[in-house]
Amino acid sequence: MTIGMEMPEQPRSRRQTRAAILTHLLQSGGSFRPPLAKAVRLSEASLSRILFDLKAEGLIEEVRRPAPYVGGPTGLVSLDGSVALAAVELTGQWLSVGVGTLSGELHYTERVALPEKPTIESVGRVFREALTLLRDWTRRRRITLAQIGVSIPGLGRLSISTNPITPCDVGRISATLAQLFAGVPVEFTNSVVAHATFHRCRRENYPFSGAHLFVFVGQGVAGTWVDDPTEADALQPVELGHMVFGTDGPRCRCGHHGCVEAYTSLPALAELLGVSEAELLQLGNEWVTAIPLSARVRQELRRRLFRLGLAIGNTLNVKPCRGVAISGWPSLLAEDDRKALVDGVDASLLGGPQHAQVSLAFVPPSNGNDPRAALAFAAFCLACRGGMPAASTEAA
Repeated sequence: MTIGMEMPEQPRSRRQTRAAILTHLLQSGGSFRPPLAKAVRLSEASLSRILFDLKAEGLIEEVRRPAPYVGGPTGLVSLDGSVALAAVELTGQWLSVGVGTLSGELHYTERVALPEKPTIESVGRVFREALTLLRDWTRRRRITLAQIGVSIPGLGRLSISTNPITPCDVGRISATLAQLFAGVPVEFTNSVVAHATFHRCRRENYPFSGAHLFVFVGQGVAGTWVDDPTEADALQPVELGHMVFGTDGPRCRCGHHGCVEAYTSLPALAELLGVSEAELLQLGNEWVTAIPLSARVRQELRRRLFRLGLAIGNTLNVKPCRGVAISGWPSLLAEDDRKALVDGVDASLLGGPQHAQVSLAFVPPSNGNDPRAALAFAAFCLACRGGMPAASTEAA
């Protein structure tokens, strides 16, 4: 895999050093000791001491593999496949739960449908039903979970009791998790963060190794800043979908009119294509070939993609970075159609992408394979704390 990361130059705490090792193994899938030591900037002697501890704690394993070159190492270090993680992922249609490994393999999945008109109370009942199924499955197999990752669309840093896409009480859900999975570390995140984590840790040939902006276009439109995974603020969500382009535009779920999300989210796309949102979701990635586009619809589609590009460019004007990964339905389109989005970024940026040296890359949609994104996020959380207890506050 081409995924990499930049390690901090300053001395690190034991937690940060362990996190650097685990996140590198998570993103690379495994490494021989010499390149691993180089990647995390440790001497091989220091690395050996830490690997000894991680092995003893059951977090990593080392297996014999053919040497990459004559006289080279034969011990491949990778994450231990026996570590169990739980994933909880809310979508527009259902709640998915599952149990899997640090490498992303799922051993159990369950989906519980959301009611047609969800409320905080009814969604809370769905969470309790699904989480009870999850607890019962782990109990029957005597599985001890090391981490639970929860992905909720539209969840913001300031969201406490509700979120704007699917009504739910995060505090109540957190209490249910604490009751059913006492002592297990739990982390909540916005769906865009979970999808960004999935791409960075699970997709081969991911285009960026340094800091960049990840944009996901699905039920909503959002982004997240992706940075050094050993830092506490490595993944920060950005609600760029609620930039307003005109108060005479379609009404958005946030209450305003003319937001970029009101033009480019999956519900807005379904309306433009003349199908129901359920039909569009059922077609999945095949809608591009299954639904013919008239000249008028294609022109309007490109106009909306241009606005999405403007929103991305505006975001980069606020916080410049060299790379943007775009996932969701726009990545399925032909290059001629996607060019409208690139042109929008170009029109917004001061000097345009060529002068700003911004690289744009379209990556495959990751929606529809839930709860894999939440599982990747759970693995990322465990790795980022160095596999240590969540309450650990040891000094450098």
